[in-house]
Amino acid sequence: MGAGHTQPGQAGDHRARLWIAFSLTAVIVLAQAVGTVITGSLALFTDTAHALTDASGLLVALIAATLMLRPSTSRRTWGFRRIEVIAALGQSALLLVVGVYAAVEGIRRLFAPPEVPAGELLVFGIIGLAANILALAVLSTSRGANLNMRAAFLEVLNDALGSLGVIAAAVVIATTGFQQADALAGLFIAALMVPRAFILLRETTSVLMEFTPAGLDLDEVRRHLLALEHVEDVHDLHASTVASGLPTLTAHIVVEDGCFNDGHAAAILQDVKRCVAEHFEVQVHHSTFQIETKEVARHEPASVTHD
Repeated sequence: MGAGHTQPGQAGDHRARLWIAFSLTAVIVLAQAVGTVITGSLALFTDTAHALTDASGLLVALIAATLMLRPSTSRRTWGFRRIEVIAALGQSALLLVVGVYAAVEGIRRLFAPPEVPAGELLVFGIIGLAANILALAVLSTSRGANLNMRAAFLEVLNDALGSLGVIAAAVVIATTGFQQADALAGLFIAALMVPRAFILLRETTSVLMEFTPAGLDLDEVRRHLLALEHVEDVHDLHASTVASGLPTLTAHIVVEDGCFNDGHAAAILQDVKRCVAEHFEVQVHHSTFQIETKEVARHEPASVTHD
């Protein structure tokens, strides 16, 4: 099913875009690797390492996008949906490693700058920027689809900005002879990479730790559920995110004893599911509720969450 026709929580197929972006980034890596050998530029070397990280990340994203479309089984009840989170975590870690290296090497070269040929540096910077712009155009329409696609888009965006830094360094060196511009461009690329990598690392870690989805206030959820007719208590309320666009919620709903005799239990369950699916900013379409009496609740183990 195409990305534009998916149901809530269903993975879209973004592999064609990822293939194009990966191919363009692979071309950037080859071109800039040649340019690095010719010029000896730190900025171009850092941008090449960044592009190599991008290419690796896009390849991982492509594999993840393929695995995400595999159907669920009795052993893998969510299929491979969470592979996008693991892929994004790996990409953020790669960005951090390259960013830290670029920062250390850039500081070292500020004090001992090698001579860099500005003309060749400019040519390879323009080649990198042009290819990155094409890749960004391909990925832009799907960058919000999931964490995997967002990570891929951010990597290419960072690399495009890095190519701008290479171009700026080449222009400065050509017009002023200020060779430290190359090291400054390398530091600029590192400054772009590290903060974004930390943000992505934080988001993916939150999913893997099964923290409450951003934008979903469980205290508010509890208040709304307690306001429903016949509901007397709510406990063992948990919420987490399986993958992008797939929040889940579970809870035990204590109702009046008579609800099981007059047939109201089924209606209450429908009201509860409708409440979490429609009322809040984060709409939860995958929810599981246990409807129970006060007597059943009294014999359950103590909740591990705040109630």
